[in-house]
Amino acid sequence: MNRRQFLGGTAAIGAGLAGLYAWNRVDNFAYANIGKMPRLTMPKLLDATESRTAKLVAQKGSSVFKEQAANATFGFNQPYLGPTLRVSKGDFNPIIENQIPTPISVHWHGLLIPGAHDGGPHLPIAKGEEWAPKMQVDQPPATLWYHTHIHERTGHDVHKGLAGILQISDGRDDERGLPSDYGVDDLTLVLQDRRMDDQGFVSYQPAMPDYMHGFTGNAMLVNGQYGSVAVAPKSIVRLRLINGSNARIYALHFEDERAFQLIATDSGYLENPLMMTKLPLSPGERAEILVDFSSGKPALLKSDADPNQGPGGMMGNMMGRMRGMVDAVFDRSIDILPFVVDERVRPRITKFADKLDAPAFNLRRGDVVKTRTFIMDLMGGTEGFSINNQRFDMGRIDVDVALGSTEIWRVGSHMLAHPFHVHGAVFQVLSEGQSLPRPHNLGFKDTVLVGDEVELLIRFDHPASKEHPFMYHCHILEHEDAGMMGQFTVS
Repeated sequence: MNRRQFLGGTAAIGAGLAGLYAWNRVDNFAYANIGKMPRLTMPKLLDATESRTAKLVAQKGSSVFKEQAANATFGFNQPYLGPTLRVSKGDFNPIIENQIPTPISVHWHGLLIPGAHDGGPHLPIAKGEEWAPKMQVDQPPATLWYHTHIHERTGHDVHKGLAGILQISDGRDDERGLPSDYGVDDLTLVLQDRRMDDQGFVSYQPAMPDYMHGFTGNAMLVNGQYGSVAVAPKSIVRLRLINGSNARIYALHFEDERAFQLIATDSGYLENPLMMTKLPLSPGERAEILVDFSSGKPALLKSDADPNQGPGGMMGNMMGRMRGMVDAVFDRSIDILPFVVDERVRPRITKFADKLDAPAFNLRRGDVVKTRTFIMDLMGGTEGFSINNQRFDMGRIDVDVALGSTEIWRVGSHMLAHPFHVHGAVFQVLSEGQSLPRPHNLGFKDTVLVGDEVELLIRFDHPASKEHPFMYHCHILEHEDAGMMGQFTVS
């Protein structure tokens, strides 16, 4: 399918897709049913701050999400997803073992390490083999994640469960006045939508529309659990939000419109936390927010409709008005997760954060030595997606960057909104379109949603060779697998 065929076909069928992409609410959520819902549990915590090592075993599993349907899944150390790894500055020597039939890798998404440790597609682990990189962690506290990254299998294998959370901690959150009791007032929430039938079976069988704008679902999993309720103390609670979906873009807010405080983005704390009522979060992005549950009232975390889905979404930026008209008529919002308050838990944190110690990544516009442009689009005349009209090629290095240099990357999208992720570096968003960055993009990041054009300030302090290059790519996994990815060296 070429670009002309794509545009013509979507224009003809766009108006009829509202039903296809409508969200089926999880069990028609109502507060009256909240007492019958199972309690959300946190991923198992694997603390490596003292041992400096942890073992992850990729394995096959069987997972029941709804009813009695047993789904064949993948996980690390468990049937689906993986544990939360907690590390601190210094040595980190993980051991990764693969027990599934096909190769996997473990990409440490957001970790600033050399390309030889990054876990991209050039570092496959075959069945029965182990990978044991000896790494140095040297960056401020942040919520990162890890996932497999084998080219043309990433979408399938992440959807199947090969992902988990990585926390960098310095042990000082009590001094900062931040909630830090894992699973009590510090909650990790991995958000994933899945396509599920009435019996509870989950499928991953992308059709043409799924390849075009990414594979989305009609059921919500949080930490791999369906239809659960989160329990919070009657206090300020920290939510570590990870968009682990293949393609869905969230605009998170609470049904009662309560304000919350954004304290951290992908790569660490904000010096000046921000109060807001709505938080966009695209695939690959993370954010940490503080929410006040001291009223004791239950709450429902929701999301607006995905801008890439349904009428208008098929035509991306060119059909924004059509999408807006549809949203004015149809409620395409989705229910993410209900919360109830347990007043038996002693409150620890009773006020929002004031100022925090933002990471010092030494990014200065005056140090810029080069400006580059990257355009994400449908591949002209052939199948697949591209960056700068080139489909990903494992054997081609697209960009050579000087170690220690600072650059400006201008990244654009001609059609859909694409989350753009850069391995091995952090960046600041200088502008979005012709405007200043939106508030949620003011911190240090490694992934940003590109709706039109963004300008990024990036410094490259970690080496990557031709044998083990870094990637830059769309984090809609079906787009990445279809070629919307490039690779670069740093030397």
